[in-house]
Amino acid sequence: MDTKTAVQMFDSLASEVRLDVFKLLVKFGEDGLVAGDIASTLQIPSTNLSFHLKALTHAGLITATQEGRYQRYRANLTEMMGLVNFLMAECCAQQQDGCSTVECNLISK
Repeated sequence: MDTKTAVQMFDSLASEVRLDVFKLLVKFGEDGLVAGDIASTLQIPSTNLSFHLKALTHAGLITATQEGRYQRYRANLTEMMGLVNFLMAECCAQQQDGCSTVECNLISK
């Protein structure tokens, strides 16, 4: 992942609504949700939601699949983990003995 992509993802998540949408889709995993279910669960007007879904899709954080007349949205966990790995890629790089934190070792491997 490059810096431009990471910034685009962070920019997309820098909205309370979009962050809530992403977190909701993470809960539903591979099943995902259709837009109407997202709107009703988060109590967001459909017209507002489509703007936020487009931003998340454009950033690569969610995917959309056509199912008849509906779109099913899913969190793109591969891309999110790519973002986490981008942030942690140089964890403890300046320490002579390497990293001793469990979190850093788990993510950077």
